[in-house]
Amino acid sequence: MSEQSESIFSPRSSPRRATTSERAAAALLALGCLTLLSIAAWLSPNAEGHGTHTQLGMSECAWAEHFDAPCATCGMTTSFSHAAEGQWQASIMAQPFGTALAVLASVLFWGGLHVSMTGSRLGSAVAPALSSRALFFGGALFLIAWGYKWVTW
Repeated sequence: MSEQSESIFSPRSSPRRATTSERAAAALLALGCLTLLSIAAWLSPNAEGHGTHTQLGMSECAWAEHFDAPCATCGMTTSFSHAAEGQWQASIMAQPFGTALAVLASVLFWGGLHVSMTGSRLGSAVAPALSSRALFFGGALFLIAWGYKWVTW
């Protein structure tokens, strides 16, 4: 038997698994996202497309009151609340970036749960996506969504 054929049948080493601290971090990430989405599902989205955050005991937006214009995060809570209830069109109409963040929170919940339960290295595989270019793109989308709120205010 040749040396090459022996390596085909030799037992492979087991794949590297996430460390205990990585699994704990993934579990905390999943818990945080689940908490955020659960609170959003508990809230009743405000029909105006903003102001849902006041149900959490927070005050009205000082920016909106002072300038009669939307703040950068205007409509995010409302958008999350619509998304958590599966009302995607209403979520996008309230704040498109909020919809994207709600989807991201959902993906992070399931990914974090998967890593914490299985020890998968999924987090290490996805980490390179957090490049400065991706963050710049996200920031640009955030500003575009804020512009959308100005137009629809």
